[in-house]
Amino acid sequence: MMKYLFTFLVAAAYTLPLTAQLKPSHNLSFPSLAKRWDEAMPLGNGVLGALVWEKNGRLRFSLDRVDLWDEREALHLDKYSFKWVEEQVLKKQYDTVQRALDEPYEASAYPTKLPGAALEFDISSFGGVQSNVLDLATALNIVKFRNGTEMITHVYANEPMGRFTFSNITDKEWEPQLLIPNYNTGASGTTANSVEGLGLEKLGYAKGTVTKTPGRIIYHQPISEGKYYEVMVWWEHFPGNNVIGKWTISNNKPAIDMLRNETATWGKHTTWWADYWKSSAISIPDTLLEKQYYREMYKLGSVAQTGAPAISLQAVWTADNGNLPPWKGDFHNDLNTQLSYWPAYTGNHLKEAATFTDWLWKTRAANKKMTQQYFAVEGLNVPGVETISGYPMGGWIQYSLSPTVGAWVSQHFYWQWKYSMDAQLLKEKVYPYLHETATFLENITRLENGKRKLPISSSPEYHDNSIKAWYLNWTNYDLSLAHFLFTAAAEVSAAAGKAAEAKHWKSVLSQLPALDANETGLTVAPGENLGSSHRHFSPYMAIYPLALLEDKTVIKNSLRHIEKLGTRAWVGYSFTWLASIYARANEADSAVKQLQIFASNFCSPNSFHLNGDQQDGQYSSFTYRPFTLEGNFAFAQGIHELLLRTRSGVIEIFPAVPDSWKNISFTSLRAEGAFLVDAEKKNGEIVKVKILSEKNNTLKLRLPDGVVSEYKMTAGQMKEFDFKK
Repeated sequence: MMKYLFTFLVAAAYTLPLTAQLKPSHNLSFPSLAKRWDEAMPLGNGVLGALVWEKNGRLRFSLDRVDLWDEREALHLDKYSFKWVEEQVLKKQYDTVQRALDEPYEASAYPTKLPGAALEFDISSFGGVQSNVLDLATALNIVKFRNGTEMITHVYANEPMGRFTFSNITDKEWEPQLLIPNYNTGASGTTANSVEGLGLEKLGYAKGTVTKTPGRIIYHQPISEGKYYEVMVWWEHFPGNNVIGKWTISNNKPAIDMLRNETATWGKHTTWWADYWKSSAISIPDTLLEKQYYREMYKLGSVAQTGAPAISLQAVWTADNGNLPPWKGDFHNDLNTQLSYWPAYTGNHLKEAATFTDWLWKTRAANKKMTQQYFAVEGLNVPGVETISGYPMGGWIQYSLSPTVGAWVSQHFYWQWKYSMDAQLLKEKVYPYLHETATFLENITRLENGKRKLPISSSPEYHDNSIKAWYLNWTNYDLSLAHFLFTAAAEVSAAAGKAAEAKHWKSVLSQLPALDANETGLTVAPGENLGSSHRHFSPYMAIYPLALLEDKTVIKNSLRHIEKLGTRAWVGYSFTWLASIYARANEADSAVKQLQIFASNFCSPNSFHLNGDQQDGQYSSFTYRPFTLEGNFAFAQGIHELLLRTRSGVIEIFPAVPDSWKNISFTSLRAEGAFLVDAEKKNGEIVKVKILSEKNNTLKLRLPDGVVSEYKMTAGQMKEFDFKK
């Protein structure tokens, strides 16, 4: 342990090479500890997480493990089907559907994500906090107190374990306290809604046991279906007035075994983070946006590490407020999971992006069972709201059981291939997944007068869960996803050497109608314009992220219509999503404004996206603060869309940056085709571009004069362009 202390404290001075753009000014730095859990210092490794803050005068670590789940009573679909829902819609008896498939989500506390526990430390004798810094380069939180005490803590990047060190502790009886969740207090539990979070007592768990021995505390909590989890903290006093400890959370196995068998080292931890930050970097003149960007990319590294499940609504930072997390901390696939992975591709973090597709592949069997049971056709679809094991949860089934969820998540398999050009990945996962999702969508649609249509269609989250949310014609949301899926299925089939299948998918694609548009741009559905301010830009999927629409007039009219309706019904992610739509329309100043509004109004001091407007409703009527992550990560992609774009196979450098941004640079951003790009702009002019090709491929590059040039490149070849006059 003494060796650990030495290497730990020396390594705390570790810094990144100057070539990376991460700066000390990007760190989270405060003169005190946060007084709320959603403003705490966030630490995580994709499996474990901790929030460091102050509660009732004590230093608190809110501890979490991402796979702590109660999966009882996932939605039972044996009595219901998509065909039955269609019949109720046509008969206008939709209240029966709402009772059967919507209401269970609110009525029951489970399925749900579970919180872990909390550690607390007495800091009353430390004289108050002098500084509180989260060093993004090393994922290290350092708190200095006025009496000279210093606390250093982190969650290891490569093992499910956290560490803490306190220096200048003279009291040999000083020790942490472990606080357990309110699963069994004798109270009935709050009856709030799913956004505010039901009380933990609603789960009906037996009371957990806490066992204390010198230097150790173990908390054992029975949960549902005969399972349990354990939280353990292990600490020791050392000469020199140092207290060093470690903690972990286990899932259905003894926690003590995890701490006894630790292999993590500080060196492995810092190496992981150094490699992560070396993957790419940006430098922009807007300090607010640059700082927010690096904080978003830090969070991405904290929640999307190899072996972790997909990013749920809060990932490793479950609410520490005595209740269940907002929306049960589930996996929302009507935008939340998808937006969370947007920046991983251009940001050159394909390993992190793979946590989504790996999880989708792992839950594929459960998703196929749902597909066959509810939709009664062959192929693969995915629930719009599901548990960690892929079981459907219901709630607003227009979206939680939408027929096009599989099409949207398929885009991430497609992107994994387009950005890597990995032939093995194409063969083993991308082609099979797109084949199965396209097969499903072909089977669930019908041919009428030579045109293919869904029996009933919807557009998240327009008209909420009323019968009006179902349309008898295609919505542009569903239709754009169908256009994308059959186009992508044809492309990956051809790349996999299956020419006949590619021809088939092109034939199915030709049976789809065109997207519906009028003077307002893209509509919700034929005969219905977007009629009011709305948080979800589902009608505009074809602009972004699907990038299907090239008609500049339709795009422009769509944006003007969105602007006319205003932002009063938006939440934080609306602004970041719209930033990418503006960027695709080359309206750079408007894109930047959306990002600035998000960073200034919809985030807590620690950069967490809180959904509602935190500046007294300046931009939105939503002023609540449920924490979710998708808005944060969509922000980072909004920055990428300004700097680098691949459009129809052509790489564009700085395609949508404001004229006021004279000096910009980025390194190792990734473009489709497996190209890594460095670029620099000085005094408003592009001066250097460097492109590395990871595969044998043809580079198509739009040069500053607008001309598209093509270059045959081999794997490992670098091409440099110097535009200095």
